[in-house]
Amino acid sequence: MNIRAVLQGRLPDAALEYCIGLQSENPFLFRLAKDRKSKLGDFRFDPRDQSLKVTVNSNLNPYQFLITYVHEVAHRYAFNPKRRLKPHGIEWKMQFQKLMLPLLNSDVFPDNVLRVLAKHMKNPKASTAADPKLVEVLGRYSENESQGLTLKQLDEGTIFNFRGKEYLKLKEKRTRALCEEVVTGRRYLIPMVITVG
Repeated sequence: MNIRAVLQGRLPDAALEYCIGLQSENPFLFRLAKDRKSKLGDFRFDPRDQSLKVTVNSNLNPYQFLITYVHEVAHRYAFNPKRRLKPHGIEWKMQFQKLMLPLLNSDVFPDNVLRVLAKHMKNPKASTAADPKLVEVLGRYSENESQGLTLKQLDEGTIFNFRGKEYLKLKEKRTRALCEEVVTGRRYLIPMVITVG
């Protein structure tokens, strides 16, 4: 299946030709992935056959899909088999910023996403999940995220389910909550924008 057929309808129409062009300029295999809880996409180099592969989760809303696609393509553009680079180091960051720049306009993103995304792109994080404001604004466009409460909405002292485990919300920090896993007693800082059960 060609990349146009895979991308069409999954990202904003105004970004389709640009994203197809990224793949033809620096070729890679592209595949849709099932919903993965640990990541939204990835880039892989297989030294056995020298193949370069980008995957993006198929369940993302169009804006998340586009950002994730360009994030992973930036890994492809920064990739150099002769140099070992940090996965989210300066080379990747510069490529991500460069590749996202033509998309930062109101033809591609709604104004509320555009404002937050433009700020995020000044110093992009390794994951959009590390930017609570971006997660929150993108979540407004996700059908599957609209049900359920966020960790932010729960009172301290509430027990909740997340990724198949029970946690107790102890204390809110700025963008995360200190939580204790009920079974093990281990403590974690969990982003308050996550949807909980």
